Amino acid sequence: MVDRAGEFRGVLPIPDRQHIGLTTYDAKDPDTAFPPIEPLLPPEGAPNVLVILLDDVGYGASSAFGGPVHTPTAERLQRDGLTYTRFHTTALCAPTRAALLSGRNHHSVGMGLITETATSAPGSCGIRPNTKAALPMTLKLNGYSTAQFGKCHEVPPWQTSPVGPFDAWPSGGGGFEHFYGFIGGENNQYFPALYDGFAPVEPDRTPEEGYHLTEDLADRAIEWVRTQKALAPDKPFFVYFAPGATHAPHHVPAEWADKYAGRFAGGWDAERESILDRQKQRQIVPEGADLTDRPDAIPVWDDMDDALKPVLERQMEVYAGFLEHTDFHVGRVVDAIDAMGALDNTLVYYIIGDNGASAEGTLNGAFNEMANFNGLAAIETPEFMAEMKDKLGTAEAYNHYSVGWAWAMCSPFQWTKQVASHWGGTRNGTIVHWPDGISSKGEIRSQFTHVIDVAATVLEAAGLPHPTFVNGVQQAPIEGTSMLYSFNDAAAPERHDLQYFEMAGNRGIYHKGWSAVTRHSTPWLPNEVLPALDDDVWELYDGTTDWTQAHDLAAEMPEKLAELQRLWLIEAVKYNVLPIDDRRFERLNPTIAGRPQLVSGNKQVLFPGMKRLSEHSVIDIKNRSFSVTAAVETSTNGATNGVVVAQGGRFGGWALYVKKGRTAFVYNLLGMREFTIEATEDIPSGSHQIRAEFAYDGGGLAKGGDVTLYHDGRSVGTGRVEQTQPMIFSADETTDIGDDYGMSVSVGYPGETRFNGRIDVVQIEVGDDDHSHLIDPEEVIRVATSRQ
Repeated sequence: MVDRAGEFRGVLPIPDRQHIGLTTYDAKDPDTAFPPIEPLLPPEGAPNVLVILLDDVGYGASSAFGGPVHTPTAERLQRDGLTYTRFHTTALCAPTRAALLSGRNHHSVGMGLITETATSAPGSCGIRPNTKAALPMTLKLNGYSTAQFGKCHEVPPWQTSPVGPFDAWPSGGGGFEHFYGFIGGENNQYFPALYDGFAPVEPDRTPEEGYHLTEDLADRAIEWVRTQKALAPDKPFFVYFAPGATHAPHHVPAEWADKYAGRFAGGWDAERESILDRQKQRQIVPEGADLTDRPDAIPVWDDMDDALKPVLERQMEVYAGFLEHTDFHVGRVVDAIDAMGALDNTLVYYIIGDNGASAEGTLNGAFNEMANFNGLAAIETPEFMAEMKDKLGTAEAYNHYSVGWAWAMCSPFQWTKQVASHWGGTRNGTIVHWPDGISSKGEIRSQFTHVIDVAATVLEAAGLPHPTFVNGVQQAPIEGTSMLYSFNDAAAPERHDLQYFEMAGNRGIYHKGWSAVTRHSTPWLPNEVLPALDDDVWELYDGTTDWTQAHDLAAEMPEKLAELQRLWLIEAVKYNVLPIDDRRFERLNPTIAGRPQLVSGNKQVLFPGMKRLSEHSVIDIKNRSFSVTAAVETSTNGATNGVVVAQGGRFGGWALYVKKGRTAFVYNLLGMREFTIEATEDIPSGSHQIRAEFAYDGGGLAKGGDVTLYHDGRSVGTGRVEQTQPMIFSADETTDIGDDYGMSVSVGYPGETRFNGRIDVVQIEVGDDDHSHLIDPEEVIRVATSRQ
C-alpha cells in the first residue's frame, strides 16, 4: 500500500530512500539541494488509539452491562459510542492479551495457557513467532507514539529476569516506546513490583500515604499523554491501559468497598436474577433470553453456612468497590485526553474484562489466593475466614471472592474464567468510542466479534495495511476481522462468523449463530480428576433463538453437533491447538513441561544489590533440601540488622536475615503461619560465613523439615518448619539480596529490612532429593488439613 505521502508501508521499517541527483562540492553552491527531512507520520487523519483492558471482570458486573457495580466512565462512553454485546475473549488473561496485541488467535502466537505453564508445543510455548508482529510494533514503525501502562503477562518465565532477553517485554520486541507496569499475572495493589521500561522501580508512596497501583498507573498514563501531545502534537498515540484490576488480590481503600455495605445480602442467586432484569431493561440482552441454570458444583446461597455469609458479603462489597475505583481512574485518563481536545479523534476500546469473572477463589473465597494455587485451600477454614473478614481489601490480605460471586458476575451465562467452552468464560462487555469516526451514538451492536479483531480494526481506522514484512521477517496474515464495517451500520451482516475456543481442555466452536461446546475442567479445583478428552460431553446451542446458551440441543440434533465438532477439529489443527493439554500441576514444573529454565544445576551464586529477581530467575528450593550460605561482615554489640536474602513476601516466602546481631531464618506459610529459627549467640564482629540448612522430610510435596543455623561451620541454632509451599511462593513478590522489596516475608524484622553490614556473596544450593515430580494432590490436601 502506498499512502498519500508516497510511502510504501507494506515493509516495515519503511525503507530509507537514497538521494539521487546532483551532489555539489560546496554546500554554498546555489545548486545544492536535498529534500527536507520529515518526521515519520501515519496517513493523514489517523486517530489516536486508547485500548483499555480490565482484568477478570464478568459480563454482568459493570452497570454499563446491567451489573450491580457503578461504572460511570463506561456508561459515559456508551452514550456517545457503541456497545458491543457479543464481544469475546479467550477465557484467560495472557492468551487474551497475546491475541489482542497480535491480531491472531492465542495458540497461533504460542499462548495456549498462561506463560508460567508454557510447554514445548508450538501452541503453548509462550513465544510469539516473529512472523506475527505485535500491533504496537506495526504502529510505531508507521509513526505512532506508543505506550503501555499496567499488566504484561506475555513474557516467558525464563525471560523475566534483569538480563532478558527482552523480545517479549513491552518496550523490547513488544513495540512500546514506553512501559510502566508489571510483568506477570497479578500484582499487589499496595506493594507492586514495578518496571519503568526494563528497570525495576518502587512506588513513591506507601499505602498509608494513599498509594494504590491503579491510581499510579492512571497518573503515569496522563503524564505521558500530556507530554506526547505537548511535544509531538502531529503524531497520534497508541496507549494500552491495562491495570491489574480487578484481578485478585482485590485491594481497594475501605471507603470504596463501604459504598456497597449490605448491597449483596441477598446472595448470588438473587443477584443473577436482578442482573438479567437490568440487562433486559438496557437491551444488553434480548427480552426473551433465559437465565442459565446453576451448575451442581456451585452451591445455593441459602445452603451456605450462616456464620460465613457476612464474610461472603464483604468479599463482594470489596470487589464491587475495586471495580468502581478502577472505572473512576479509567475516567481520569479519558478526561485528560478530552481536556487536551484529543478525545474526538481517539478510537477508544473499553474492554471490560480479559475473560469472565475469576472463580479461582474457592467456594468460600480466599484470604490468600495463593493457598489454592498451591493445592492448600483447605488451610483457609470457615473459622479462619471469619477472623479475617475485616482485613479483606487491605494490605494485610491477598483476598479473592467466592466462586458463587464469580458465577453471578458472569450473568446471564454459564460458567466463568478458564471455561472457554461457555460464554461466561469468554463474553465480555465492550464499548467503542470515536466521535470523529462513528456517526452513530449510543447504539448497540450485536455482531459476533472477538479480541483478535481489535488489531485489524485499528489498522483500518488508521489507513494502514497489514504489513508484509516487519524487521526483515515475512509476516503471516492477521487472523482477526476489522469491526469498522459495523461502526455505522447496526444491521451489517457479521463478518467474523467462525471462531474456535480452547483452554486447558475446555473447548468450543462458534459458526454462524451456532455453538458447540464441552466443559472439561473446573477452575477452582486444581486437584480435580479429569475425564479422558474423548469422554467429554458436548452441548449444542442455537444462538439465533437461545442467546445465553440455556437450552442444549445436542440430543435433538446430533448431525449438527457432529458437523460443528469436525469444524472445531479443523480449526484446532489450523491454529496449533493440538495437542490438547489439560495438565495443571505438571505444567508448573519446567522439566515436565519441556520449557527452558534460566537457572539450572544445583547451585546459584547471588551478589549484593541484586533485586526483583522473579521466582523463575532463582533456583527452585521447593519440595527438597537446600542451604543458603552468605559471606558477610558485621558490627559489634549486636548492631547488625537486616535481610541477607529474601524470596517471596508477606503472603508466602522465606528469608535469611540478621536480627540484633544474630542469624535467623524464617519460613512464611501463605501469610498464615511463620516458622522462625534464631541463633543462640551473636555473630562475631568482622568477616564471617552464616548459613541455614533445611533438611526436607521427603515423601512427597509440601512436607516440612528441620533447620540448622551455622556461624563459620559451627551449629548455633536449630528449629523446625512444619509445612512448606509446594508450587509457588508469590505471583508478584521477588528475590532480593541485602533487602526485601515489596512486602516483607516476616513481620518479625527489626524495622528497616536493608542489611546494615556488608554482604560479599550469597550461595543457594539444593539437594538431590527433589520431590517436585511426585504430583500427589490428595496427599497435599491431607497434610494441609492435618495441620489445622
